[in-house]
Amino acid sequence: MTKVGIDAINFYTSDFYLNLEELAKERGVDSDKFKIGIGQERMSFPSPDEDIVTMAANAAYPIVQNCDKSKISTIMLATETGVDQSKAASIFVHELLGMPSTTRAVELKQACYSGTAGVQMACALVERNPEEQVLLIMSDIAKYDLDSPGEPTQGCGAVAILISANPSILELSPKTGIHTESSHDFWRPNYRQTPVVDGKYSTLVYIKAAKKAFAQLTEKSGVAFDEIDNFCYHLPFSTMGVKAHLKVAKSAKTEKPKEELLKQLDPILIYNKEIGNSYTASIYIALCSLLDNSETDLTGQKVALFSFGSGCVGEFFYGTVVEGYKEKLHTEAHKAQLLNRTELSFSEYLRFYQFKLPQDGSTFQLEHETRGMFRLAEIKDHYRVYSKCER
Repeated sequence: MTKVGIDAINFYTSDFYLNLEELAKERGVDSDKFKIGIGQERMSFPSPDEDIVTMAANAAYPIVQNCDKSKISTIMLATETGVDQSKAASIFVHELLGMPSTTRAVELKQACYSGTAGVQMACALVERNPEEQVLLIMSDIAKYDLDSPGEPTQGCGAVAILISANPSILELSPKTGIHTESSHDFWRPNYRQTPVVDGKYSTLVYIKAAKKAFAQLTEKSGVAFDEIDNFCYHLPFSTMGVKAHLKVAKSAKTEKPKEELLKQLDPILIYNKEIGNSYTASIYIALCSLLDNSETDLTGQKVALFSFGSGCVGEFFYGTVVEGYKEKLHTEAHKAQLLNRTELSFSEYLRFYQFKLPQDGSTFQLEHETRGMFRLAEIKDHYRVYSKCER
């Protein structure tokens, strides 16, 4: 069987963030409610000239600059923040990246899970044609009602992954565990700009899906909990992943002490605490955080990943870290971007939050605010005009 997995991975987030201490002060709550209660410190927030397309292109650009574009047979973009009800956001990205016309493009949706559906589809495509590669991008903006329980869990980000045969970073096992059931824990009707959320119920659904999916993964693969070195979780907020990990560990009947279980998650939380929720991208930003920030060499270690999308679909899968993986990472660029972001005042955050594009298709030019390579420049005759910026 052909070895298939992640050959390159890179993430991008907005150049702007809101410190949650500032949000706590404005909302009249103790900042520990955010820092300790949900495990978050800052949240990235997009400027008006950023969206899922610009973030996706920014995440993918360093990858396509270092590979043979002609080998990429497919671009998949997973999101629940689509910019069009018909045209795939991946086609905009296809154009911005200068991809060949022979590259197919498609958009995927299932809440925060669809990126992992893309991973499995991409692996199948590559196994069928090992000489080809698939560029998979997860890009999302998590936005909730102002002064709601979800407000401090906002964020945004994109991750680009290159799936190939004989991967350089993470070789993925074809064995996975899946749990699907219909639930109304989080959803967004077409007529709403923000989702409807039952937070407590969503937590229960998330944990149930994690336990069920891991049990099936163990049954199908024969890999036990204690044989896995590292765990990555979808992180709508950091303590959600912690809660799930402890429940999965208990269900798996491990004898590892709680302190050791918590330590397993330390590296995956670093970036999420700074960025906040990024929906489909969240679990893969956690993977970047693990690869970039682990204190030990991960070569040969098993990494299990739990992907979850409300509604709901959950999947547990795993891979083995490949020797030499560090040479393919973008660690310094990741850390530099987070360090060099601009902090928003509360009034600036409200300006970004309340900005709306015209709904009548009239021509509208956007102020240049992002420092990214790609931006949304204009709305004209109902279509979006993107541009590449000189850096």
